[in-house]
Amino acid sequence: MSVHHYQEEQENEDDDDNIIKYRINKLESVSLTVWRKSLIFSCKGFTVIGSDGSLVYRVDNYTGRPHRIVLMDGSGEPIFTVCRPKKLSIVNNYWLIYEGDEVGKDGINSSFKKPIFCVRKNISIMKFTKPSVIAYVYSGVSEKKCVYMIEGSYEHRSCTVFDESRNIVFEIKKKECLRGGVSFGSEVFHLIVRPGIDSRFAMAIVLLLDQMFV
Repeated sequence: MSVHHYQEEQENEDDDDNIIKYRINKLESVSLTVWRKSLIFSCKGFTVIGSDGSLVYRVDNYTGRPHRIVLMDGSGEPIFTVCRPKKLSIVNNYWLIYEGDEVGKDGINSSFKKPIFCVRKNISIMKFTKPSVIAYVYSGVSEKKCVYMIEGSYEHRSCTVFDESRNIVFEIKKKECLRGGVSFGSEVFHLIVRPGIDSRFAMAIVLLLDQMFV
């Protein structure tokens, strides 16, 4: 399943104009400011701000390095759950993205749901891999062909995500002051999502990369 197919299935479910504005803009790129900090006191997480200053996405349950992270919209509704399987080895170093909250509001584990994406970290010791590629995105755990490739360096907040045709899907870039070119460091950065791409998926990949490389 590609982002394009996923977003077409879900596009008509949201009625909030602001959600649609930042979720999928078919005409122009969407630029979001990502702050690696929760707005909730004493809670680690992420805060994602739109160009108009509105709260678009948030993560408030990001404590330490958990195996499960929930991406929420600005109102606190779960969008995606990013999970890392507990049993890992050097050949199956991967993360999974589920739709909604993998554990429901009743506390019952819903892990029987199939993940919509699987992301594998590029292990540099494998000789056949490309050194510029840091991760591969697949439409399922058993899929052999990736649908997206992530290149660059998340540590330096400089990443580009390409689709199968080498079209840019979204980018992660350092945020700099308009005057003097002063950098905000690694805690505040830009997420630039190309037209027609679901920004929720892009932010889920950011959370996943943060788990892989921080």
